Order: sequence, then C-alpha cells, then structure tokens
Amino acid sequence: MTPSPTPSSSGRPSVGRRAVLGAAAAVASAPALAGLSTPASAAPAGRSKSPRALPGGGDLGPNVIVFDPSTAGIQAKLDEVFKKQESAQFGTGRYALLFKPGSYSGLNAQIGFYTSIAGLGLSPDDTTINGDITVDAGWFNGNATQNFWRSAENLAVVPVNGTNRWAVAQAAPFRRMHVRGGLNLAPNGYGWASGGYIADSRIDGEVGPYSQQQWYTRDSAIGSWLNGVWNMVFSGVEGAPGQSFPNPPYTTLNNTPISREKPFLYLNGNEYRVFLPEKRTDARGVTWGNGTPRGTSLPLSQFYVAKPGVTAATLNEALTQGLHLLFTPGIYHLDRTVQVNRANTVVLGLGYATLIPDNGVTAMKVADVDGVRLAGFLIDAGPVNSATLLEVGPQGASADHSANPTTVQDVFIRIGGAGPGKATTCMVINSRHTIVDHTWVWRADHGDGVGWETNRSDYGVRVNGDDVLATGLFVEHFNKYDVEWYGQRGRTIFFQNEKAYDAPNQAAIQNGSIKGYAAYKVADSVTTHEGWGLGSYCYYNVDPSIVQHHGFAAPNNSGVKFHNLLVVSLGGQGQYERVINDTGSPTSGTSTVPSTVVSYP
Repeated sequence: MTPSPTPSSSGRPSVGRRAVLGAAAAVASAPALAGLSTPASAAPAGRSKSPRALPGGGDLGPNVIVFDPSTAGIQAKLDEVFKKQESAQFGTGRYALLFKPGSYSGLNAQIGFYTSIAGLGLSPDDTTINGDITVDAGWFNGNATQNFWRSAENLAVVPVNGTNRWAVAQAAPFRRMHVRGGLNLAPNGYGWASGGYIADSRIDGEVGPYSQQQWYTRDSAIGSWLNGVWNMVFSGVEGAPGQSFPNPPYTTLNNTPISREKPFLYLNGNEYRVFLPEKRTDARGVTWGNGTPRGTSLPLSQFYVAKPGVTAATLNEALTQGLHLLFTPGIYHLDRTVQVNRANTVVLGLGYATLIPDNGVTAMKVADVDGVRLAGFLIDAGPVNSATLLEVGPQGASADHSANPTTVQDVFIRIGGAGPGKATTCMVINSRHTIVDHTWVWRADHGDGVGWETNRSDYGVRVNGDDVLATGLFVEHFNKYDVEWYGQRGRTIFFQNEKAYDAPNQAAIQNGSIKGYAAYKVADSVTTHEGWGLGSYCYYNVDPSIVQHHGFAAPNNSGVKFHNLLVVSLGGQGQYERVINDTGSPTSGTSTVPSTVVSYP
C-alpha cells in the first residue's frame, strides 16, 4: 500500500503529500449472523464405502448470508455487516454475501474488510443489483490505500447515478462483473488509492482510475479508460487504450497468453455447484458474453465443507477420501500441513477464509499433479517461523502440466499486521506451467506485530518451476528479495512492489557489493524470461538516506526481456540509483516522479 497522487483541478493526477499511516483498526470480532444462511443438501462423497467416511456438502454456516429477491430487510443486513467490517482491518469477522439469481432494487451494498459479495448465477447477468456495490474510504479519512481484502464477483450492477465506486487497494478483486454504467476507482474526494485488479468483467461505460497509482485489467471489455498515474496494464481487454508507456503509462497486450478463470459457487435450481471455467489461450474479452460459460461443474456433495475449528487431520482425511475443499468464512488454525495430492482438486475459500499455520508448519502443499485449483483464501503467518507458507509442487518437480495447469487465484499471504508472524519464504512455485493469477503477498508495514525482525520474512515469492505465468503479481516489503525467479520461460504481466519501509539503515539491506535487494530478481542461470508492466517503489521512512541500487535484476542476454519498467521514490524517502541492473536514470529529490525503462535489454 502506497501514498497516491491526487487529481489536480484539471482532473489530471498530481502528487500529494503522503498521509501518515493510521494505527491498526480495532479488532472487530463479528458474531454470527443467523437466519439467512441457506443450507445445501448433504450427500455422500460416493468415493469411500467406509462407514466413517466424511460427508460431502452441507450447510455453508452462519457467515454465508444468502439473499433472494423476496428476502425482507436486505439493506439492513448489508448495513449490519458493513458496520462490523468497515474499519476491522485486522479483525476476525469473515463474511460472504450471496445473491440468488433475480433482480434486486434500491440497494447500496457497502463492502468492508473480509467481505465478499457475489451472485449465484452462471452468468453475471443472471443476478442484477439495481443500486450500488460500494467501496469508499470514509473510515480512513478519504485515503483508500488500506482498502484491502474484499471482493465482488458474478453480478450485474446498474448504478444509481450511472457510475459505481470501487475505491480499493491490494487483495480486492473485481471478477466476472457487469457494470451497466461507469466505474470510479477513486475514493470520494479523489484521495490516495493503491489498487487493483479486474478480470472477466464488462464495464459498459468509462473506467476512471483518477488517483489510483497502478491497476491491472485482464480479459475484459470496457467502454473507455480515463487516465493513468504510474502503471496501468491491460491484457486481453476490449476497449483498452493503446500501448503508450510511459506517457500515458499504459502497457497493453492484445491477448493474455493463457488464462483460466477462478472457480465459483452457483445455484442449479436449489442445488449448490462449483463451476470450473476452462483454460483459454490467447484470451481476449469475457468468458460469459455468449450465454453459458465453457467449463465443467461439480456438485457441493463432492466438497468437504469446512468450518472454523476443523483440524488439519480432518481436512487431509477429506482430501484422501477424494473430496474437494470448500472453506466457509472464518479463521482456521493448522497444526500440520494441508496436503493436496490428487489431480484436479479444488480448494475454494469463501469470505476470505484465513489459514494460520501453527508451530512453524507450511500451511499447504500441492503435489506435482495436473489441474489443481486454489482460490479465494488468505494465509496468515503464525508467530513461529515457517520455512514456507504455500508450496505448489515439491522441490524438483518437472512434470509437464501445459494441458491442465495448476492455478493460484486470489490466494493472499500476510506476514504480521494481525499479530506477529514469520516465514522465510512465503510462496514457492515448483510445478511447471503454474498460473498465479492475482496474488498479494504482503509483509505488513503497519498493524500489530510489525518490525524489521518482529515480522521477519526474507522472501515473498520464489519461482523454481519452468513455464510459470503470473498475471497480477503484487508483492511488498520483504526483508530481502520480494520475487526470485529461477525457472525458465517465466512470464509476468503486471508487477507491483514496495521495498520494506522499515529497514533500519543501509547496512541492513546490503546485498554483498550491491545496495539493496532487487524487488524482482531473475536468476543468472535463466536464459528465457519476459515481463510487462513492472513497478517498484521505495519509502525508507526509518532512514531516508538509504539508497537502493535498482528495482530489477536479471542476466544480460537477449532471451531475458522486460517491457515498461519503473521505479519511484515516494517523497524522497530513499532513492534508486538505477531501474534494472545498471540501466535507467536515478530517482532524485522529493518529486515522486518515476524513472522508467521502456525496453530491456
């Protein structure tokens, strides 16, 4: 999360003074909301004859709140949840607000922390909100840079005044949405904002980012796009502005090389099912524009529906039995690793279900198998250091998964903030062809349990597997490298980074003879790699005299290519000497003007 320029009176953003970070919001432990949860019928998994077999399906729990057009008091219930979650940045409440297909009128669904709103149709147009789905920043004095951990999915919105406001920062996906009007990505008053991510969505009117520093839009359709601040990236977007980086700072790819949309819950009559969209190559535009989307679906009876309090042993038993996992909203403590060993397993979270590894274990490991889908949950590091938090494939994984890759989507990782947490490396991708589609891997710079050693985490994301694609990679504040890439033929479309604010002095970040660790390092052994639209920012507020040599480090060969790189010193709190390797102009002064490299080498 970063300070953001604010628009001038002419409507073009100008750089404003950085806000002082607020103290962590008070913990808001949200009690269960009763009465509006719709249970799904339980059914046996059908894979085990044991009388002790775990059942599939079941009730989704009290914090999944399901509405239909005849439900009384919808607005009051939405307001009740928002009141609990508006400022509960590190609270324990978790909610999923689900709308059955139909039309709803006169609603303003304000979405706070750890709250997901979604439609239950196969298409966004099956469920229409005549009203607004709003994220604003009144709780933080008009500053939207901390509007994390919330989402909207699979709905059509007809905004009351023609434009819907979605002023978010990291970990706040806007997926599979149809806005029948415009979309304003800035808070009321055009205060600072640091987002964000849109995928598989159609915005009929104009998208106005205004003060948003960076944004990634994938496989969507838009009426038009208003402006850019530092880094606006588009891949496979109909109506996207043309390539023009750095002025305006648009990076535009006509297609996304490979994509497979996130699994989602829907209703088939009265039966809950999970839809699994098919893989697309050279994707462009939405998946749902011509009626029924392409893919397969699973009945809820094939999922173990997890509730807070379940043990990791039970989760592993369900997986061994052949069930998929559905985490209902809440916080889950794990005393051992959740082992996903079966090809095509789906692990889906609702309402920012949060996994906390205890005693230094790894929260989840995936075998080197085809087609696993991980989506929609948060991993929160525990107070005992974990070597890793999420591993996709074991070390040395080498199987070819090109026909059916594993996807990691809206899986977010946090080190500290809600309390002390430590991990050496957060996310490790060993399996080939893995797609990491929208993640925020964050070593906290504010909240509880924050300090250079208190929430120590040296590395954010490490990619060892070949042929890995990252679309929408947000990684911030790690003690050493934020991203390290060892696999061949890796690709990243959009990267957002801040170096750790809290480095105590130059010596603390010295990397041999190099000043500071790059935000994104491609290993010297790599011969083929490509990245588009990558940015790194520094704000060394503990010691503003710190110098970071570069944001990006890579071997000098013709097969390793970068397009549209930038580094920014935020208000002169530390500086960069170069952009990539020894190339690019240094940042200087307090002007918060990016230094850019359009093409490298």
